[in-house]
Amino acid sequence: MGNKYAIDRDSYEPAYAQLARILSMQIAEGVYRPGDQLPSEAQLVAQFGVSPMTVRRAINLLLSRGIVSTAQGRGTFVRGLAITEATFRLQEVGEEEAERTVRLLQATILPADERVARKLSVSIGTRVIYLRRLVSRAEGPTMYHREYLIYDPRRPVVEAELQITSLEGLFRGNGGQGLRRGDLWIEAVTLTPEEAELLGVSPGSPAFCLEHIFYDFTNQPIAWGWFICRADRFRLTTRIGPDVEE
Repeated sequence: MGNKYAIDRDSYEPAYAQLARILSMQIAEGVYRPGDQLPSEAQLVAQFGVSPMTVRRAINLLLSRGIVSTAQGRGTFVRGLAITEATFRLQEVGEEEAERTVRLLQATILPADERVARKLSVSIGTRVIYLRRLVSRAEGPTMYHREYLIYDPRRPVVEAELQITSLEGLFRGNGGQGLRRGDLWIEAVTLTPEEAELLGVSPGSPAFCLEHIFYDFTNQPIAWGWFICRADRFRLTTRIGPDVEE
């Protein structure tokens, strides 16, 4: 077996990515601990037989992942675990066990009220499409989705949104065509009577609300909506710190 701390010259993985992975592995294994200074650029160049540019790209990768920090004129240091900087994933409990389906409950063209107009940066009264969907698994409903789309029959997103029948399709939409970015927020809420009835639980039950706004390539909002997720079927998961290679 080769040295896991060595750069593999025959690998398709770029040298900078290999170096970032090696340093991350060493940090995970305690070779370098929080507060420790990593070897200097010159030391890493000599140790791994790579160029200074490769070392800089590897360090930048670790910086982007929050594993290290740099101090001007002092070097690169291993960061401690900061839970306030963790990025959580909303994960469905038992999500690998069953396929989910999406049922369209409503598709209506209506004039935007003050709140919808503000979220979509349009004038009050602008025509929008209002959609309601219910996402279910074999054991029953798990999510209730409401969304407002700016009505424009020239946009392929309209037809694509109406034809969605799976959870993957709901999140992927029409393959991302015409979308530049999205802003998302999550908060804990309690279910209204309407939401509770659709999701098959008691009013006032806890839930997660995942709100979203999607933008086109001109940076204009084209869709605003929110998912109401049953709290007993979802959890927030994350990992902080570098991964240990198995």
